[in-house]
Amino acid sequence: MNWSVRPDKRFRLALGSFVEEYNNKVQIVSLDEETSDFTAKSTFDHPYPTTKIMWIPDSKGVFPDLLATSGDYLRVWRVGESETRLECLLNNNKNSDFCAPLTSFDWNEVDANLLGTSSIDTTCTIWGLETGQIVGRVNVVSGHVKTQLIAHDKEVYDIAFSRAGGGRDMFASVGADGSVRMFDLRHLEHSTIIYEDQQHVPLLRLAWNKQDPNYLATMALDALEVIILDVRVPCTPVARLANHRACVNGIGWAPHSSCHICTAGDDHQALIWDIQQMPRAIEDPILAYTAGGEINQIQWSSTQPDWISICYNNCMEILRV
Repeated sequence: MNWSVRPDKRFRLALGSFVEEYNNKVQIVSLDEETSDFTAKSTFDHPYPTTKIMWIPDSKGVFPDLLATSGDYLRVWRVGESETRLECLLNNNKNSDFCAPLTSFDWNEVDANLLGTSSIDTTCTIWGLETGQIVGRVNVVSGHVKTQLIAHDKEVYDIAFSRAGGGRDMFASVGADGSVRMFDLRHLEHSTIIYEDQQHVPLLRLAWNKQDPNYLATMALDALEVIILDVRVPCTPVARLANHRACVNGIGWAPHSSCHICTAGDDHQALIWDIQQMPRAIEDPILAYTAGGEINQIQWSSTQPDWISICYNNCMEILRV
């Protein structure tokens, strides 16, 4: 699930189904602010569940209205008023139509023509997108592989661009080997290991602090806690957020504050933490919300920082902070 970033589409989100078979769907919903009801604007078929959905990070509304999804491939969709159509399908395996499943991707906020994907084949691929902004005639979006690198010793589960150093070239990844690694597109011959789980428990997700590029959060498989890392102090977590009573599924940093983060998990809880006291231990969250089921998705709206969306069962709710 993901919030749209465009200023003219305030309460618009894209949702992906998770059914363990080929036929899945993606739905675009938007809120009628007068009635407070969500309505489905368009629904389209998607092969396999989406491992991630993300709108183009285009806060000025200058690019085409695009949405990307990962699964068996990276797909870029063009969203119209009533229908959404596939704009391009990106396969990083030049030799065949088969491609190892993509676990996640990230869309670069500084350069909307850059996307990075992570795959179970141990690689990350950085894609260049040609959105061709020509006024007056419809334009086809296409993409090409800028670089592909072996990022980990095992499957890569997540990738995220950092805002450090201009926000274009630095990214990090996590994977089944239990490490967080950082890369620079200008110097791909080496990477930096920021953190390694001592038992090599797989790390599933990572998220950069939106205001302070020194901090990132990650979580391990079946873990009840979220680990906060400082890239200036590698290998030692600066905080552990450990109030969940069942495994954590999602992390969302506040878009407008460097010291607030929301975590959500199987204990039906969405918790907001204030990490200002680091490196002193963070004992308790400052806000808690209990949902009607295990929360498997959380997204903090970047354009409307008062709103957080969560998904549980077959429901999506937006919460006012």
